[in-house]
Amino acid sequence: MANPLKQLAGQTVIYGMSTILARIINFLFVPIYTRLLTPESYGVVTEFMAYIAVLQVALVMGLETGCFRFANKEGVSADKVYSNAFVTVFGVSAAFLALMIAFAGPISNALGYEGYSSCIMYMGGILAIDSVTAIMFAKLRQENKALKFAILKTIKIITETAANLVLFLVYPKVVHEGSWMLNFVPATPDFSYVIFAIFISCIVCGLLFIPDILKLTFTFDARLLRSMLAYSLPLMVAALPGVVNDFLDRILFRYFDTNAEAWRSSLGIYQAAVKLAVIMNLFIQMFRYAAEPFFFRRAREKDSGVLYASVQEYFTAFCGLVFLGVILYIDIISLILGPQFRSAVGVVPVMLLSYMILGMLFNVSMWYKLSGKTNMAIWITLAGLVVTAIVIIVFMPKYSYWAAAFGHLASYVVMFVLSSILGAKYYPIPYRWGRILLIMLCMGAIYGVSLLVDNSFFPSGGTTTETIIKLIVHTILILIYAVSSWCIIRTQTKRH
Repeated sequence: MANPLKQLAGQTVIYGMSTILARIINFLFVPIYTRLLTPESYGVVTEFMAYIAVLQVALVMGLETGCFRFANKEGVSADKVYSNAFVTVFGVSAAFLALMIAFAGPISNALGYEGYSSCIMYMGGILAIDSVTAIMFAKLRQENKALKFAILKTIKIITETAANLVLFLVYPKVVHEGSWMLNFVPATPDFSYVIFAIFISCIVCGLLFIPDILKLTFTFDARLLRSMLAYSLPLMVAALPGVVNDFLDRILFRYFDTNAEAWRSSLGIYQAAVKLAVIMNLFIQMFRYAAEPFFFRRAREKDSGVLYASVQEYFTAFCGLVFLGVILYIDIISLILGPQFRSAVGVVPVMLLSYMILGMLFNVSMWYKLSGKTNMAIWITLAGLVVTAIVIIVFMPKYSYWAAAFGHLASYVVMFVLSSILGAKYYPIPYRWGRILLIMLCMGAIYGVSLLVDNSFFPSGGTTTETIIKLIVHTILILIYAVSSWCIIRTQTKRH
């Protein structure tokens, strides 16, 4: 078991190189965004990102995971699988882009962004290119080309970073009246800068994939495609409410926030605070890139269930370390935000725990992908979506972004419980829930001790010396957790 776990860990690190870079750069841009953009403008960026996330799931149609399943089947050509997927996604994305361009004006007006029809076109371009390249990135993962995957992702990230820096720090100073660039973005920094920078990076990424695209045979197999879609579309239908669930709070701010006239401002402040929980989301994403093909490759092995159970334990322990690492240093980390964006920092622990449960959900939800019962995922994610919607609709008019944060937590807990129960019935995996619960209790105990220490000895922050002592105490607490969780896992391993 040691070698497979080491292989998974190694690929997680490689895939994580680009993911870490993307999240770190995105994180580093938060001080720029929260100082050069108003909360209202940053709220608009958040709203657009929510639409992009939801629509991309629909355009890819679940074929990323579908390709993994069919490319690993005996007697099926992997090239034929990816050729079918590429042609299908390309056709759907091209049609979608054409519609976005044709109706850019009416869409921007309907959203309340008159004069920003270009942003609707950029969003259409981002979605079309990202959907097509998603299939090519999946092919790299299938071929274990983790390094090439990371390099291409990194180039895309660097391009977006460079475009952002030029737009925010240089462009307003050099652009002049009548410049052709004013046809793309205005002279004054606003949300369109962020959207345009992403669009440029997508174009560069698409061009980099041209050599790989030309290597495809484009052998079309209608029968194979029907089988792929029969497997993948339920995943898309399941993933769609899942992604809607993740971003529903951003969308519903427009309708239910406590301060209806300044909902964009509330959304911007909330999103800035959520960015502080990005480290947890980062680890989950990089783990997912490596784990999904890993789980499929190991599915036929005799002790695969024991392996999956061990992965869950290590994953939970590391997530606990990330949770404590962010929360116990939150006083320093929160300085990244502009002063007017710090009022929502209190939701960070809730969002960190939410993302942790979400990552654990990814592990336990592999049962319906491995067993082919992907239709079950639809009902699990719909249940989560209903919970999110109820919490937000009922509580957001009174509690604003607090309702959004707890809506995520409640939803992920419900989906996790449902998936675990159904997985035990249809694809039993010997998870050692007692040990997993013990790890989480250890994490909660350390967090509770830190609050007790802070309230007793550092109630108002104190002097610089007291702050240093506080950080030292917090570091010791984190080390205690790390040692404790390691002992819990190793004790379990030795017993088995």
